[in-house]
Amino acid sequence: MKQIYTSIEQAVVSFFKEEFEIPLDEISFQQTKKEFEGELTLVLFPYLRQTKTSPDILGQRLGDFLVVQAPEVTTYNVVKGFLNLSLSDAFYISQFKALKVIGNFGIQAVAENAPTVLIEYSSPNTNKPLHLGHIRNNLLGHAVANILSANGKRVIRAQIINDRGIHICKSMVAWKRYGQGETPQSQKIKGDQLVGHYYVKFDQVYKEEIKALMAKGQTEEQAKQQASILQEAQNLLRLWEAGDKETRALWKQMNQWVYDGFELTYKNLGVFFDRLYYESETYLLGKDIIEEGLAKNIFYKKEDGSVWIDLTDEGLDEKLLLRADGTAVYITQDLGTAHQRLTDFPSLSEMVYTVGNEQDYHFKVLFLVFKKLGYTWANALFHLSYGMVDLPSGKMKSREGTVVDADDLIEQMRSTAKDISEGVGKLEGLKEQEKKNLYHTVGLGALKYYILKVDPKKRILFDPKESVDFNGNTGPFIQYTHARIKTLLSKASYGQHSFSDKLVLDAKERAIIQQLLLFPEVVTQAGQQYSPALVANYVYDLVKVFNTFYQNINVLLAKDLQQKEFRLSLCAKVAEVIANACALLGIEAPDRM
Repeated sequence: MKQIYTSIEQAVVSFFKEEFEIPLDEISFQQTKKEFEGELTLVLFPYLRQTKTSPDILGQRLGDFLVVQAPEVTTYNVVKGFLNLSLSDAFYISQFKALKVIGNFGIQAVAENAPTVLIEYSSPNTNKPLHLGHIRNNLLGHAVANILSANGKRVIRAQIINDRGIHICKSMVAWKRYGQGETPQSQKIKGDQLVGHYYVKFDQVYKEEIKALMAKGQTEEQAKQQASILQEAQNLLRLWEAGDKETRALWKQMNQWVYDGFELTYKNLGVFFDRLYYESETYLLGKDIIEEGLAKNIFYKKEDGSVWIDLTDEGLDEKLLLRADGTAVYITQDLGTAHQRLTDFPSLSEMVYTVGNEQDYHFKVLFLVFKKLGYTWANALFHLSYGMVDLPSGKMKSREGTVVDADDLIEQMRSTAKDISEGVGKLEGLKEQEKKNLYHTVGLGALKYYILKVDPKKRILFDPKESVDFNGNTGPFIQYTHARIKTLLSKASYGQHSFSDKLVLDAKERAIIQQLLLFPEVVTQAGQQYSPALVANYVYDLVKVFNTFYQNINVLLAKDLQQKEFRLSLCAKVAEVIANACALLGIEAPDRM
């Protein structure tokens, strides 16, 4: 917010140059803490050595100077080395008039020569439905993409679909053994859910076979390797990589079932992608890179034929890049995918991977491998690491069938929003279809906000019922405030008329303007830190400030027309910023609730 106070900054610089002959290129202001009077604070300690005076004396002299020289400053106070400045009503009104006419306030347009960022998110395996963990991934990636775009960057939303590998073959083997020709149509379920059922079935049978082999005297490790269902899956993977037609046909069929299911989930969740990559297409490119690394003696082969890289000199360890039987591992695919993306988009200035913190080590290795290979773009890679999502019942496990299905959670959020909305009487006067649409909007808003308000690095304990509360730091509370403002404006014949610069403002009105002025800076910081939580918590603070104003100041019964127009203009801008902030989070801000 520093750029807003140009004349105050210039006055401070002038004071230091005139009084102490200290030329200062930059003055750093901060918001005054709530417990002190004022809106703008200058920390005095950095200047004490040059001025050779005490904080109190320096603060008093500088404060007296600013009251005379900076018309924006009305009064000041000095508290323990902090100069707190109170700003004039005229200053706030002029600032509000300036931001009032800015369309899409806080959002930068994307220029033709804007830097291009590719952000990867979702990136599911095609052996199971999307679950709660995927929901955080998708919501985080989608919101960060929105925020980067709002910072004027050209954004490519991408996902790598992990459509090959041993995990896929496990579902295929189980379906071949026990499926009896079942299809999503015959079972009347989504395709990803059907395939996920057989992934769970594989694990159940695998455990039974291990138990039986151990009963015959084998060790647990021997039993794990010799279980027939696992050997079938390993053989199926070799057949797939060899291009076996029958294997490929089944793989293609089951993957299509999953894609169709994913598409419905993405639509309900409100996320989308500009570019899809498939591991089945990029892992071969990774093998080419491995050959390059071998030729440069960056990688090495062990006696069994497996390929490794030694990163012990970097404080890591030796990392497998290709199995002894020639089949790829995750990093093989990631090497190929990154290379392909740079080929597809040569102007990329940055590539962001939205992946849980369980993979922190993997990405350290991946980025180091690229640096070792000498790729100049290795420094443009960033891992957007985030914490896992837990439920009160504990951690989820896909192979054991203990995950929270994304579709079930979305439906639960709709149902919870319906129950709570009816309980508090928020939807009176709406038609039945309008209510159903709002249940979805409120339920999804609650889910998205609850997840995105938390710093990405932190773990989340998700409580669906708590997230749909209409009070407190929740999505519905923010949505309801937006709807309340829209209803107020619709009743007020709001004409966006001009108002006087000489209005006397209430402290609550000044607080709203001050909060509004912060929005562009928050969007910038959120983009720099890849943190939608900054936007989420900003809009919550804005809503709190507005509701304090709304509950204590009468808008429609203001004492004169100019004051009424100012307050209505203030309400309108708050609604706009709430909607903009919500849009960055992927949340719809309804006009009625």
